Amino acid sequence: MDSKFALYTLKRFGMALLTIFLVVAITFFVMHAIPASPFSSEKAKSDATIAALEAKYGFDKPVPVQFLNYLKNIIFHFDFGLSTGWVGNTVIDLIKDGLSYSARIGLSAACTAIVCGIVFGCIAALQRGKFLDKLVQVLTTALVSMPSFVVATLLLMLFVLKLRWLPNRATDPGGLILPIISLSLYPMAYITRLTRSSMLDVLGQDYIRTARAKGLSNFKVIFKHALKNALGPVITYAGPMMAYILTGSMVVENIFSIPGLGRLFVNSMLRTDYMMIMGVTIFLATMIIIMNFVGDVLYKIIDPRIDLG
Repeated sequence: MDSKFALYTLKRFGMALLTIFLVVAITFFVMHAIPASPFSSEKAKSDATIAALEAKYGFDKPVPVQFLNYLKNIIFHFDFGLSTGWVGNTVIDLIKDGLSYSARIGLSAACTAIVCGIVFGCIAALQRGKFLDKLVQVLTTALVSMPSFVVATLLLMLFVLKLRWLPNRATDPGGLILPIISLSLYPMAYITRLTRSSMLDVLGQDYIRTARAKGLSNFKVIFKHALKNALGPVITYAGPMMAYILTGSMVVENIFSIPGLGRLFVNSMLRTDYMMIMGVTIFLATMIIIMNFVGDVLYKIIDPRIDLG
């Protein structure tokens, strides 16, 4: 089993590396397929000046050569190049600055969604058919149907503009509370529904009835036997959940004026900063791919019964 699991992990790791390479290649060639130069929108720039800037950033070389240089810099130096929109700054330094906010918001939203979703899902499953179960289903259905930017706008209007309970700047104490709530509500509702359906399926299995017949307490039956086997779908959802949080943060961070990766990405498009667009896209895609890889491995660890394909 150990050798088979190691082979499974290596295969998943290889697929992750291949996917990252494809993301880098597609992003690079799509951005370079745009006919306009990153400097063509600059005012009062002569052709000679634009040519000099393109030579400085390496845009004057053939596209295949640019791609090989870009790939080499990423692999060996973790260097995504210089930003053309924020002159004098490297792409990786700007990503690090934005990540200090986005990581706090994203990780907090993910942890909140997972913990609350599992708890509410277990409660709904144990109270099947009762008022609490029906209430949870109604609320989760409503939250799943609401995009994060709608939730963020409503929360901003209520708690910041009307009630004035929370600050409107992310740098002030409590300024990240509403963004975290905005990004966590949808995945929390989805995880609640996943956990409920999975728990109901597990609680109907023969080994659960056997455990109850042996006189085990309800606490041990639920948390030692049922919950562990019911977490598979939640772990599988971890990758798409991070994708939702990362993409949703692009709008939410602009609504709350948070200088994170989402806002950085939007501003880089407004400034036609190709290097920054590529850097943020590749960085976010890599994070999602890594989360999917970790989810695949954890899924096998938690549920050894699954077939290793």
